[in-house]
Amino acid sequence: MKTIILFLAFLMVCCVLEAGAQNSNQLRVLKSGSFPVHFSQGHEGRARSIQARIGKAMEYFEELVDFHPDITVMVLNEEDWKEHTTIPMVYGMPHYTENNQRLFLTATDNPFWKSFIPPVNLLPADLAKAITSAYRNDKGELSMQSFFDLLALHELSHAFQFQAGLNVQRKWMGEVFANIFLHTYIAAEEPEMLSALTVFPKMVIESGSKEYSYTTLDELEKNYVLIATKHPKNYGWFQSRWHTAAADVYNEGGVESTKKLWKALRLEKKNLNDDEFLTYLKSSDLAEVAAIMENWTKNTR
Repeated sequence: MKTIILFLAFLMVCCVLEAGAQNSNQLRVLKSGSFPVHFSQGHEGRARSIQARIGKAMEYFEELVDFHPDITVMVLNEEDWKEHTTIPMVYGMPHYTENNQRLFLTATDNPFWKSFIPPVNLLPADLAKAITSAYRNDKGELSMQSFFDLLALHELSHAFQFQAGLNVQRKWMGEVFANIFLHTYIAAEEPEMLSALTVFPKMVIESGSKEYSYTTLDELEKNYVLIATKHPKNYGWFQSRWHTAAADVYNEGGVESTKKLWKALRLEKKNLNDDEFLTYLKSSDLAEVAAIMENWTKNTR
């Protein structure tokens, strides 16, 4: 925690803010550090906070895999989101766009995040207690912001994935990869945030899958863009499954599993069928990753 505070203090001293008259559609820029941060007017504090966390995670990942991606971070209000995003993603859904190497993040709490707040009184007592403990904002209200803020590092992981040329074989594997990177960083550098990272996915999974139109990995593979853009809650269910799977992989093999996965996905350039992919994962000492694919249907509630 002391390291985070010192790092943030350093950024507060060194960041130089671009000056000039702004209107609501013009963004301001933090120019310091190893990547620029563009943000909506009135959200400088949030932009600096996001820059600090991503900067620290960038250094951690670079040391882990010996690779440096180029990124631009966009911290946007809802109006600017509509103007600057290049795909029709619901406001509140963090995402990375490969063509311009941008991470899109939200400047404010939003209806999409709030749609995941459960009726706590209808939950099992232990889960209700965990949720109310992990997800409260400064006003003491239930808020999913602490979870969604961590997804900035999931999107950063995609920057590593795409720019290093990893062949993830399946779209779902790309998401599992990003979640394993995210979980590895939080466990190592911000363990106090593990509850914020893990309780929400458990809550979503506990609610079951009956309300969702798509639940299999094959359906996800064939309809990825449709699900992500038109069925965001269904996509959130998939992500919750992948977050839980990532935690299992890390808990089983620690940071070494993360390194092995990076190496395996970077080495194999041939596109593999399902049987070949399972065999390759197991031969790469990644049986716990292969189990995600093998046991998906069995573990669907």
